[in-house]
Amino acid sequence: MPIYDYICSDCQEAFEAWVRKEKDVPACPSCEGANLEKQLSMPQVHSAGTKARSMKAAKKRDASQAAENTYTQQQYELNHDDH
Repeated sequence: MPIYDYICSDCQEAFEAWVRKEKDVPACPSCEGANLEKQLSMPQVHSAGTKARSMKAAKKRDASQAAENTYTQQQYELNHDDH
């Protein structure tokens, strides 16, 4: 099934939808309207540069989550006496 990009002309919501047949038109997930404008779907380009940027962002996110989890665990241990 192809995936198409749409913009709702009523509420300006941008979304993707799987469409079985070209003549089938999905409903807007936000306002349930059918007044949609099909957008040109651009292929996503993967290169060494985009992969490096993605990995850097993922490592930064993971480090932030690890620090938050450590802090949360420390706060829990300080405030809960299991005796």
